[in-house]
Amino acid sequence: MDSKKKEEIINDLIKFSEGKEYYAKIGKAWKRGYLLYGPPGTGKSSMIAAMANYLNYDIYDLELTTVKDNTELRRLLIETTSKSIIVIEDIDCSLDLTGQRKKKKEQEKDEEKKDPASKMAKGEEESSSKVTLSGLLNFIDGLWSACGGERIIVFTTNYVEKLDPALIRRGRMDKHIEMSYCGFEAFKVLAKNYLDVDSHELFATIDHLLEETDMTPADVAENLMPKSQNEDVETCLKKLIEAIKTAKEEATKKAEEEARLKVEKEEKEKQEATQEDVKVDESLAKDVKENGVDVVKDDKTLGKEVKENGVTA
Repeated sequence: MDSKKKEEIINDLIKFSEGKEYYAKIGKAWKRGYLLYGPPGTGKSSMIAAMANYLNYDIYDLELTTVKDNTELRRLLIETTSKSIIVIEDIDCSLDLTGQRKKKKEQEKDEEKKDPASKMAKGEEESSSKVTLSGLLNFIDGLWSACGGERIIVFTTNYVEKLDPALIRRGRMDKHIEMSYCGFEAFKVLAKNYLDVDSHELFATIDHLLEETDMTPADVAENLMPKSQNEDVETCLKKLIEAIKTAKEEATKKAEEEARLKVEKEEKEKQEATQEDVKVDESLAKDVKENGVDVVKDDKTLGKEVKENGVTA
């Protein structure tokens, strides 16, 4: 994460922690929502730990799939203390909160009508959690947290586009933070932490490679970490360079394969469409012939012969 973005988050946390009078003045629950999103391995969990350490807050990791219903969710929230961070990781996987709930329920009802046994089979799964979207929204809005204050709510997701817009709008998730792939500034921080080095002649090569290749901070850190006492700074940096080059090659191969499959799919669809047109033409010719009209080769001739023979189109 670049220094400017890091400073912005720190300032936001400080302002929140010192905002007791402000929240009382505007009549809102003293809480703030953070949405951390990005690919796996980009440091979302580490960010939460850093926030808690910086503010000296407790962390409550809430697994929604184990919460039976809204009542239990409310009870769990009330039991949390002030100066805490309530975390729901991978919110897109925790519940059906992607805006497709109604459509999914309708599909399930249709399936149950066709196969009553499927309803019994899903009974145990459905009974595991009955937390609703409205219940979770009340939880975020602070309607159940008016009895206490100074709480931060954090959602994490790898797929922000899957979430219901109502769940992550401003005012609920007040600050959206994208956790992206490792850039050169983030690499320098990791190099300092793992190798205690501020600069090296190989840094320029790594900078260039990171501009062209997506690699998560977790992968960069893994390659920077010495695996034995014999691995010095240069060895670890060279190991990282090779890892980035390998990742770049794999990404290129994947892109080429996806492009090839796309072309094949389009060609197949084109062939199927052509075959369908041929079938239609053959069927039309057969129908015309059965009505005493010779096979025609184009629409204009067909119209003329149909008219001359008095056949209804």
